[in-house]
Amino acid sequence: MSIEQCYNLDDFRKLARRRLPSPLFHFMDGGADDETTLRGNTSAFDACQLLPSTLADISDLDISTTVLGHKIDWPVIMAPTGINRLFHHEGERAVARAAAKSGTIYSLSTMSNVSIEEIGALTTGPKCFQIYIHRDRGLTREFVQRTKAAGFDSLCLTVDTLVAGNRERDLKTGMIMPPKLTLKSLASFATHWRWAYNYLTSEKFELANLTNNQRAGAEKLISVIDYVNSQFDPSITWADAEELIAQWDGPFAVKGIMTAADAKRAVDIGATAILVSNHGGRQLDGAPSAFECLADIADAVGGKADIILDGGIRRGSHVLKALAMGADACSIGRGYLYPLAAGGEAGVTRALSQLRAEIERDMILMGCDRVAKLDRSKLRASGLDVQGFGGQVTAQLQNNSAILPRVVA
Repeated sequence: MSIEQCYNLDDFRKLARRRLPSPLFHFMDGGADDETTLRGNTSAFDACQLLPSTLADISDLDISTTVLGHKIDWPVIMAPTGINRLFHHEGERAVARAAAKSGTIYSLSTMSNVSIEEIGALTTGPKCFQIYIHRDRGLTREFVQRTKAAGFDSLCLTVDTLVAGNRERDLKTGMIMPPKLTLKSLASFATHWRWAYNYLTSEKFELANLTNNQRAGAEKLISVIDYVNSQFDPSITWADAEELIAQWDGPFAVKGIMTAADAKRAVDIGATAILVSNHGGRQLDGAPSAFECLADIADAVGGKADIILDGGIRRGSHVLKALAMGADACSIGRGYLYPLAAGGEAGVTRALSQLRAEIERDMILMGCDRVAKLDRSKLRASGLDVQGFGGQVTAQLQNNSAILPRVVA
């Protein structure tokens, strides 16, 4: 199987599973605890349906949108994901280049294997840096200054990782650093010779943004979970986020918002974008899907900030449902990591092109020539799972109205 035989993100996932040693695939693919939230992020989209309009003039299709201060060619951005080098030796460079070619925003993680400075110089496309508030506030301020100097356009504060989630797949495979591998895991590394060759003959693995900072303990190769638990500050408050927004003084997103109350608070302290996200199901298992929380958050924000739906996107139709529910754009993480593992930059480029084509095709079939025309009149709850969608079903909905119930956060 090759990337030319991949026609959707599930195909890329299957190829990634073949190409990666088992511990690395499960590190990418897994979630917390029983992974109910991980699965729910995608299955939640099945609880509503798209209502097409016919005989509409779609001769001038435009799927562009504006988020984080930038007009982008299509309504999907790259979410920040760490240590991409483990999945393919091209790592973050491949994703940044593919994002720029597709005309959208690339988000670089604090935990990346390529530095802020290198990514800043790599492409002319719009870029966002994802930041955490460290116990060492001087390190946090240093990240802000480095990001400004590197020409990044926006900053994104992740707020749902005060402690690492319980990712039991990684415990079972020994996927920590340095690896503590089982016999089965060792055999998987040995039999994936292509990955092993590229990994061993490419640059040394490092957390590039931390390499020169001894305060963060970056000179030691520790597990991501150990780093999160030792370096991220669990005592942060809204005041800390407000101070960071003031330091940045530009387009600023808060990632990890799941309630209307928190969304309004984020807007009140100056955030210009909200990423509705449960961290891809990798933190609090049992939390609702991001899509289930979207309507209440969009209503609460009322257009005062961009709304970006993060989590579970696998199809163009998922993007349309999110936009109709109130999002301005969506973001993908595994949606580009699977293609990265499957085929590097070429894999990511192909996957983004396919996802964009799905959105364009579905927009035409919906009878919508602009994403702004997607609203809740284009959605209805699935007749197979009305109660499972949100819990409050109006009389209109029961009579097959095109109006969806508001989701209870």
